[in-house]
Amino acid sequence: MAEPILKWAGGKRQLLDELYARFPTDHDRYHEPFIGGGALFFDLEPPDATINDANPRLVNFYEQVRDDPEALIDRLASFDDPEADPDPSLPYDETTARDRSVESYYYQQRARFNRRPYESEFDPLTEAALLLYLNRTCYNGLYRENADGGFNVPVGRYANPDWVQRDRIRRASDVLATTTIRNDDFAYVLDVAEPGDLVYFDPPYEPMSATASFNEYSADGFDREDQRRLLDVAGALDEAGVWVVVSNSGVMYEPYAEAGLHVDVEGATRAINSDPDNRDAVDEIVATNVPPDERLDGGQRGLPEF
Repeated sequence: MAEPILKWAGGKRQLLDELYARFPTDHDRYHEPFIGGGALFFDLEPPDATINDANPRLVNFYEQVRDDPEALIDRLASFDDPEADPDPSLPYDETTARDRSVESYYYQQRARFNRRPYESEFDPLTEAALLLYLNRTCYNGLYRENADGGFNVPVGRYANPDWVQRDRIRRASDVLATTTIRNDDFAYVLDVAEPGDLVYFDPPYEPMSATASFNEYSADGFDREDQRRLLDVAGALDEAGVWVVVSNSGVMYEPYAEAGLHVDVEGATRAINSDPDNRDAVDEIVATNVPPDERLDGGQRGLPEF
């Protein structure tokens, strides 16, 4: 079974059984417009699927995993321990582009990652390798961008971090081999989904309160107008005979119920939190247009912890 390679905010490892329980007994092509870490996608291993994300770096990463897994593994294997000294043969071994001191190998790679979109030459393989390296060595595995789109998470403290992820990359590459990978707006699915297909939406969550935020993983964010558009897209798919499953925060219960979907509240555990003791359960909803008597019987097991 394939497993997610990246740690990603809002991962669905612990919600897999609840999601499968809302699947139809049978469906055709599978589409996931907000792929993120891909917990459900890699567990399902669907043939001829489409996946999408608004984050171009994440999309590039999956393209490299699909198209050139061994080269990606080799590039990752060449990286050093995050607390090692900076590599003098690479850029930013002393200061960042903003003239800030570089304290270790990790911060040198972070500086390289953040400058790459502005440099004249772009190496998608290096970009993908840096993304996974930083994801697996940064503090708590948190992907976060500032307002300028820069990755700004500090280094983590791990005894033996595994940033190469050989087995996961190879298994994921096999699953992605027949997958169409897109960097579009989520509404692309209106053009590709056919009657009998299944679409799973896992958008950045509507905040549970004025101070809580589930959408800080991207500089662009995902606002309430996007949430309303998502409701409209789900409704259009329903009318077209496409199966729809959506997960979101509990505050979206009423909008989905009013749209005519079957909605249930599920408990979920925060996958990423700076305080491990505060990864408490929060309300999530799972909404679907699949009638209860047409759903898949039983769920599949959840993925192991990272």
